[in-house]
Amino acid sequence: MNIRVATIHDAPKIAEMVGELLAEIMAAIGEQAFNFDLAATSERLRDFISREKYFVFVAVDGESPAGFVALYESCALYAEGEFGTIPEFYVRPDYRSKEVGLQLLSRVKEFGRSRGWKRLEVTTPPLPQFDRTLAFYEREGFAISGGRKLKVAL
Repeated sequence: MNIRVATIHDAPKIAEMVGELLAEIMAAIGEQAFNFDLAATSERLRDFISREKYFVFVAVDGESPAGFVALYESCALYAEGEFGTIPEFYVRPDYRSKEVGLQLLSRVKEFGRSRGWKRLEVTTPPLPQFDRTLAFYEREGFAISGGRKLKVAL
């Protein structure tokens, strides 16, 4: 498995996996929580990567993408400075339980340390359907820090 930094040329394949991730989440919660457009997501990803607002690492098995993790830099007083936020993390079902997620997360931790980040944060829904995801993060040193993620449309 090759873990590498994604480029704008990877955007269509990563956008496809974003669609798979969102479909899986919506199936688990039984709700149409996201509006997904493959072309728009691919274009948005190209823009984010080219402006270095968003960093993506992709796991590739030969020529086939197996998963990806995305992150961006955040800053907060409570976090004592800059830190990384993981908005999307996905491993295709055929590659799960084969340490692909672990390899992606290890690469992200290494990247964060190289940027001087104090921590990484990730959100997972507080639902039983996501207990396996939560257990993965906890095994890798993440701790529940309280609160709930809320949003409002602007």
